[in-house]
Amino acid sequence: MDAKAPARGIEMREGSSRVVCPKYPGWLKVGFWICVVIAVAVVLRRVAVLAHPTQGGSGGSSPTAGLDAVFASHEALTLAHILPAMAFVLLSPFVLLQRSRAMRAERVFFLLGAWVGVTAYAMSAHPVGGWVERSAVLLFNSLFLFSLVRAFVAARRGEAVEKMRWMLRSVAILLGIATTRPVMGVFFATSRLTHLEPAQFFGVAFWIGFSINTIAIELWLRSRGDRLPVVG
Repeated sequence: MDAKAPARGIEMREGSSRVVCPKYPGWLKVGFWICVVIAVAVVLRRVAVLAHPTQGGSGGSSPTAGLDAVFASHEALTLAHILPAMAFVLLSPFVLLQRSRAMRAERVFFLLGAWVGVTAYAMSAHPVGGWVERSAVLLFNSLFLFSLVRAFVAARRGEAVEKMRWMLRSVAILLGIATTRPVMGVFFATSRLTHLEPAQFFGVAFWIGFSINTIAIELWLRSRGDRLPVVG
């Protein structure tokens, strides 16, 4: 989130209490934008490889060749998942920063999130990392959808702080897929020493990446209470 977030000492009423809206902390903004950049870059690379498999660096000698082949085997499902996911990620800053009070952006946010969650379950039928990866997807995707539903219910009730709390959880969990990428990078870089194949560490990377994001946002939310950047 950038430093110009709408929280500039704004106050609002949540029920009978008065809530002061602080800014997002620097570490959270940096982490968020890094995850956004990684997520978008991963999707663009995947689309490029699917469109031009011989030009996407997926030759037989590439360490990612096996992964590229797995995603190519269910190309339509992959695209149906990653393109809406990228749209969700790109829309999330506008929704979380609440630069306008238009409800249309939020509606699209919830619709995209629901679609991404459903297709993530379908994608788990083709796990690179076997049951370790599948278990991570089932758990964290369920948490993502649960958070999205709670945010939607809060929005319908006009509970701005509660809505923001659950939207932040949903976005952080989804961006856990971006956090898995540096973790995978470490596994790939050390594979000559560990002799681990992608199928052996892919699931572990999922658990590490999603856990980092989920725990980080939960600790921050609990430390803030109702003092969240919200426009009333």
